Amino acid sequence: MTSKGFSVTPVEGLPELRAGDDLAALIAERSELLDGDVVVVAQKAVSKVEGRVVTLEGVEASDEAREIAGDETDPRRIQVILDESAELIRVRPPLIIARTRHGFVCGSAGVDASNAPDVDTLVLLPVDPDASARRLRDALRERSGADVGVIVTDSFGRPWRAATTDVAIGAAGVEVVQDLIGERDPVGYELHATKIAIADEIAGAAQLVFGKLDRVPVAIVRGLDVRGDGNAQELVIPPDRDLFR
Repeated sequence: MTSKGFSVTPVEGLPELRAGDDLAALIAERSELLDGDVVVVAQKAVSKVEGRVVTLEGVEASDEAREIAGDETDPRRIQVILDESAELIRVRPPLIIARTRHGFVCGSAGVDASNAPDVDTLVLLPVDPDASARRLRDALRERSGADVGVIVTDSFGRPWRAATTDVAIGAAGVEVVQDLIGERDPVGYELHATKIAIADEIAGAAQLVFGKLDRVPVAIVRGLDVRGDGNAQELVIPPDRDLFR
C-alpha cells in the first residue's frame, strides 16, 4: 500500500434512495472514476436500494420484545432487532448487543432508524454485504469502464473505546487485511501478530466526508494501491476467538 498520501472526495447530489434505484448509475453520473479508486458506500444506501427497509406498522411484537422494550422504546423495534439477530450477546433493556447472521457483533443487530426513508421505518443490514459490494463493483465497471474497488460501511461501537467509527461490512476488489506476519521492522524485529484492517481504515476515512446528518452516503478514495480480492468476512472474529463472548 502506498504511503504518499490519498484523497477522499464525497459524491454529492444523490437523491433519497429507494428500492430498485440504480445506485451504480447514480454514482457514475456524479463522479469521474479512475482505475484503482475505492468507492466507499454507506450501508444504508445499499440497504435502501436492495429493499432492506421495514415498516413498523406491519410488525407484531413478541412477549420477549415487550419485556426488553419496557416503557423506554417501541417493542416493535425490539422485535425487528430480535428477528435480525443470530445470538443475543448482551441485553441491558432496552439496549441489545447481538451477533448477526453475518457474524458481526454490533448494537441492535445493525437495525437503525437514523436516515431511514420515512417515519416509523427501520433500515436493516444487507443480506450479504460482500455480494452487494461485488454487484456494485461490476455495475460501476460497466457504467464507467474503471476497475474500482468497493467497500460497504456501517458505524460500529468498539470494546475498550467510546463512540463509533465506520468499519467495512462488505468489500470487493480491495485488500481487506494486510498481513505483516513474518515481516521485519527497521531494526530487524520480526512481526508475529501484526495484521492491519485496511478496509476498516478506509471506511473510517470516508466517514469523515459522509457526515451523519449530511446525507452523503458515497465517497471516492483515490491514491491508495489497495487492489486485491479480499472480502469483509476476513474481519469477522470467529466465536471461539471472541474474548467478549
